[in-house]
Amino acid sequence: MENTFPFKIYPIPEHLRIDDAQFGITANVESDPELEGHFYLFENYGFGGSGQSWEEHITTILEEEQPDLLEHITGYSTAARLLFYADSQEAVNDFMRLIGPIFADLGSLNKYFSQTDSSDFFE
Repeated sequence: MENTFPFKIYPIPEHLRIDDAQFGITANVESDPELEGHFYLFENYGFGGSGQSWEEHITTILEEEQPDLLEHITGYSTAARLLFYADSQEAVNDFMRLIGPIFADLGSLNKYFSQTDSSDFFE
């Protein structure tokens, strides 16, 4: 798979799968030094920068752009880590096509945040 920064994509071994999950999509938002700029950008706009905050923004984007994808991707994020489970390679590809370009580049993420209303988000 091509560059997936800031996400890591991994196949879930069959004996560890939950429901139909075949792939994990994750980002160690608290401990990955490469994501420090993301954290500060989240904070600059009044968001927490936690895994739950990332999940909330990603879910919002998916709801607006491709709501049917939410039937194939489920979030289980914690404060320290973003975590989505995907039920197919196609779901991972769609996720990366929609979300990857926004989160991979701080300029794109900044543009996205500049169009949001922080009062619409909890995290």
